Amino acid sequence: MIASRRQSALVALALLYGCSADPYRLDTERGAAGVELSPYALSEECVALEPGQRIGFYFVSSAPVAFNIHYHDANAVIMPIVREHATQESGEFTADRREIYCLMWEAGAQPSILEYRVRPLPSRN
Repeated sequence: MIASRRQSALVALALLYGCSADPYRLDTERGAAGVELSPYALSEECVALEPGQRIGFYFVSSAPVAFNIHYHDANAVIMPIVREHATQESGEFTADRREIYCLMWEAGAQPSILEYRVRPLPSRN
């Protein structure tokens, strides 16, 4: 009975803390290195942005990838930024509406190894 209460308490804590953190909130720089993309595989990093919020992004890949920043609007996928066959890219993006925006990389016929960074930028006044 005591073990059962402990397990219940641990599950409750895990649910509480797991649900309380917003995985899309971008407070500090995020990124990864050594992300392996098999042929035609993809990887995404998604962030919640309000209108006027800006992000800086950078990536480099060992083989050309298709890169985009997109969001979903009902059944449509809106892509404000699209780059085909890129091995590196950097820039800034400003949200024009409240959405969860995803940076997405998709390998072509060749596998690729990806490194990327995305960070919040100060708003322009």
